Amino acid sequence: MPTLTYHDKIAVLDLGGDENRFSPEFLDQIGAHLDTAVADGAHALVTTASGKFYSNGLDLDWLSANGERAEWYVAQVQSLLARVLTFELPTAAALPGHAFGAGAMLALAHDFRVMRADRGYFCLPEVDIHIPFSRGMAALIQAKLTPKAAVASMTTGRRFGGPDALAHDIVDATTDLDTLTDTALGMLTPLGAKDPATLGAIKATMFADAVAALNNA
Repeated sequence: MPTLTYHDKIAVLDLGGDENRFSPEFLDQIGAHLDTAVADGAHALVTTASGKFYSNGLDLDWLSANGERAEWYVAQVQSLLARVLTFELPTAAALPGHAFGAGAMLALAHDFRVMRADRGYFCLPEVDIHIPFSRGMAALIQAKLTPKAAVASMTTGRRFGGPDALAHDIVDATTDLDTLTDTALGMLTPLGAKDPATLGAIKATMFADAVAALNNA
């Protein structure tokens, strides 16, 4: 279950210790915690996890059992991605382990990323599991990655370890597990407090095409 704590004025959202798949309940919980961070006047947001997964992405078990709600479900996932992409606080994702599929996209939606150097993969496996990217998901990925990194990650299903992800500018830093959250905090603390309305508007303009595609699921 996701939990929200604070390090000084920076909100730290732990996605949980499981695979942290995007069930409808999980999406609701994340949204509520984001609301709380903003309402509490947090200066920034770090997301991380406490197990060997950051997130394994879509809840395929739920989706297979609720196929008639697939369109609604994808819209909920894309709404979260759009919200994080344009979140009114500075954001950093601290990846203690695997970030797969929509979990990797959630990490990309943050302003910054730090990844554990010795374990865990960043992977967009869609090509190998026969799930083409939606227009919104593709737009998000391509808004955050270089064309070379987008091709390498989107068309091959490649699993990027920390150093490989850093070399492709998928993440901004790598570090040991023990210093992972501190490294993410170190990226955000020097930024201080930004005006949320201004920062949100800037991100909405920067990523307008991706947001439009995500919100037109």
